[in-house]
Amino acid sequence: MTADTAAPTASARNLARTGTGGPEEDSNWLEHVLGWTLVVVVAMFVTQVGWF
Repeated sequence: MTADTAAPTASARNLARTGTGGPEEDSNWLEHVLGWTLVVVVAMFVTQVGWF
């Protein structure tokens, strides 16, 4: 590993400081609802296909 690869780039530092770059950082409830909806849809798919 060289010194160039060990140091984070300016864009990586900006991304870490500003967040994920998603629509809004204050939309935690929306992320939770969409996440749980995805979990339920995947669970329904898995049970219908018979993998579980």
